[in-house]
Amino acid sequence: MSLRPAALCRVSALCMLAVPMQALAQVPAAGSLRDRPSLLERVPNAPETRLQPQPGGTELSSGGRASTLRSAQGPHTNFRLAEVPAARLDSTLALLRELNARQTPDQSLVVALPSDVLFDFDSAVLRPDAGPALERAAGLLQSYPRAPLAIHGHTDARGTDAYNDALSQRRAQAVAARLQPLAGGRSLAVRGYGEQRPVAPNTRPDGGDDPQGRQKNRRVEIVILPVS
Repeated sequence: MSLRPAALCRVSALCMLAVPMQALAQVPAAGSLRDRPSLLERVPNAPETRLQPQPGGTELSSGGRASTLRSAQGPHTNFRLAEVPAARLDSTLALLRELNARQTPDQSLVVALPSDVLFDFDSAVLRPDAGPALERAAGLLQSYPRAPLAIHGHTDARGTDAYNDALSQRRAQAVAARLQPLAGGRSLAVRGYGEQRPVAPNTRPDGGDDPQGRQKNRRVEIVILPVS
């Protein structure tokens, strides 16, 4: 039986409609977003963003012998950890942090102990409660067994130069005498600088007294010198 042209047109139209409807039937129903797993795909050649540490912070990383301690002095401060015996590396990193040690441009390591913690006013006799701070300092000296050592005393600007020089010398000698038995047979070079090397202003800009600045200047520094 042959179909007339009008019938052919109707059949063809029905076929064309049937194909999209069949394709739609094969598409699974879309659920809510929470029903579908999320995928994070990396786009090739996309710009890459990385977080970089900023200067001024302190970064402590422990990676065995390659451990480094970086401070606000700059990213290249390594505190000469290559000199530290491997068994003492972790404890040395902790001591450097606790004692707020700093490294000078000539690679000396300096620990400043406040005189107000070590001594009473106008005294060069160590206080009984100075022991813990000195024990931590002694532990740090033992971490650098080949390094020369020095003890430097400092005062604020109150009093005469002669008085401050003598007081800072006696205080440095008192600290050296306490640390000497723990220095591994090394001698400690002792010097009192008086008020010659302040680390903070002794007076305010208006000429008034600066008690906080003077307190920072009253200190005894333990110096671990570079190995020659």
